[in-house]
Amino acid sequence: MTSQQELPASLERKLDALPEKPGVYLMRNLKAEVIYVGKAINLLLRVRSYFHASAQEHPKTRRLMAEIKDLEWIITNSEVEALILEANLIKKYRPRYNVRLKDDKRYPYLKILNEDFPRVQLTRQMQRDGARYFGPYTSSKALRETMDLLRRLFPYRTCNRTITGKDERACLYQDLKLCLAPCIGAVNVAEYAQMIAQLGRFMEGETEQVQSELQAQIAAAADKLQFERAGQLRDRYQALQQVMEHQRVISTAATNQDVIALARGENNACVEIFFVRQGKLLGREYFVLANSAYADDEELMTSFLQQFYTKAANVPPEILLPAQIAQAAVLEQWLRTRRGDVVYLNVPRDEPEQQLLDFAAENATETLRMLKVQWEADRHRNEGALNGLAAALNLPGAPVRMECYDISTTQGVEVVGSMVVFEHGVPRKSHYRRFKIRTVQGQDDFASMREVLTRRFNRWRRIAGGELLGVRGNRAWAKLPDLLVVDGGKGQLSMAVEVLAQFELRGKVPVIGLAKRHEEIFVPGRGDPLALDSTSPEVLLLRRLRDEAHRFAITYHRQRRSKRALASPLEAIPGIGAIKRKSLLKHFGSLDAIRQASVEQLIAVHGISHVLASVIWRYFAGEVSKQQPEKKT
Repeated sequence: MTSQQELPASLERKLDALPEKPGVYLMRNLKAEVIYVGKAINLLLRVRSYFHASAQEHPKTRRLMAEIKDLEWIITNSEVEALILEANLIKKYRPRYNVRLKDDKRYPYLKILNEDFPRVQLTRQMQRDGARYFGPYTSSKALRETMDLLRRLFPYRTCNRTITGKDERACLYQDLKLCLAPCIGAVNVAEYAQMIAQLGRFMEGETEQVQSELQAQIAAAADKLQFERAGQLRDRYQALQQVMEHQRVISTAATNQDVIALARGENNACVEIFFVRQGKLLGREYFVLANSAYADDEELMTSFLQQFYTKAANVPPEILLPAQIAQAAVLEQWLRTRRGDVVYLNVPRDEPEQQLLDFAAENATETLRMLKVQWEADRHRNEGALNGLAAALNLPGAPVRMECYDISTTQGVEVVGSMVVFEHGVPRKSHYRRFKIRTVQGQDDFASMREVLTRRFNRWRRIAGGELLGVRGNRAWAKLPDLLVVDGGKGQLSMAVEVLAQFELRGKVPVIGLAKRHEEIFVPGRGDPLALDSTSPEVLLLRRLRDEAHRFAITYHRQRRSKRALASPLEAIPGIGAIKRKSLLKHFGSLDAIRQASVEQLIAVHGISHVLASVIWRYFAGEVSKQQPEKKT
């Protein structure tokens, strides 16, 4: 083995100890940050190959080897297990040198809930809760538009009310033909379930089958002289026909496949995926790949397949690729475990398939071109706004890194704070942080802001002093902002100035207060707000920053408030602690489901005995005192 750098003795020893087994390896830098995650069928051969002089001819490997200071590995039973673990670790650590889906955000899914009268919702997380999922999609806006269309075709309910079928009157949605009104008994469980099943088949591209079913239902309703129901079904059938007219037929065969193409720019890559179901182009999505500059096409495609199908709700029997990839066999084996049946990674075998792949590639190229234009326009707009802020606030330079802080609570309950970071005018979501207020009782926004800022800059001081070397997530705290923004007026601004002075940062970190009323900007030492045009790029950028901080804070507050509402009734039940409470909520999905569960259903939960199940059932039946026990302080 030949190396172009001197390796630490500890790393040399680890290289010598590498096993000849499948597994995952993690490479760390001087700060103990994970900078690369890989998998191997033979850890010894794969990892040591990085340190050969020939391997370091590749720019990516050379840069990686210049930073690596430590190494660890996890042995797995097979290469498929290694592939799964690798995907999870990449998602967890977001390593700098791994190809990743851009932003690695939680993409939206369409969810059909597991209920007697199921609702259809947008969600960003798949769970094992008996629900049915479709996705992921890249645009929540486009998904909401799809849901609006689905509701016109299949009028599902959206309310949270308990359905008894005995309500006196339905809501306005029945009059608008956007709900079948099971609340008043206008439809029974079987009829509603039939409609939801049709919705699912429609999402899978089985539109002809849905049409045939609707025709049969119309005829059956007419035979029973149910003319109003027959009319409703006819309207649904006609609306479905209009939708089908716009679906592009790709193949006369009832083919189910995903068609994947790749487009590359100088520093970016875009993957376009076509969803072909029953021979029709059902939809398409695009995904931008980060860290793609030094990766070849095969690495990009392999990484995309691994990450996308980890998230995908459905895997088709065939995936069409522009070229074969070396890891096709192990990926097919893994995809089979995801689908429950065989999956083939194929390249075009005939002219129609090649034309379809070329069409996807053309779309990928056009999408990447469009994104480049958009990115360039955003960059110029943000640069102008940042330079304008520097001039208006007399800053030494454009505020490349801006941090904004907000407090959220409801009447002093579950008080939380948020820290949002924009760099070059763009959200840096990996640096967002949230705070549960610890030292303030009741609603006191000034004291809460003081605690948040004190904790933030105390973390910075400890990192600067070398106390927290190697602690995960330090990058968000280690940098000082070029501009600190607090949500509020003079009071919040004064509080921020006091905290900065406490850490000897007054004058070093510029700070402003942004009041919601009229987008007023307050600066230290000045009584009146700055007179800036409310529609100027500078103010619009600050508003985006402040609105993002508010959104992030209120989302966290609602999560904590919801968790509190869920947990409180269960905490009152004798014998239910944190672990059993979590098991119950995970198993049933909601407090209402636990309320309605039988003793036999409760026993099915891990850790719930027959005696405890009876206690829970009697509690919700009103036979056990619901007086919440006094908590120890």
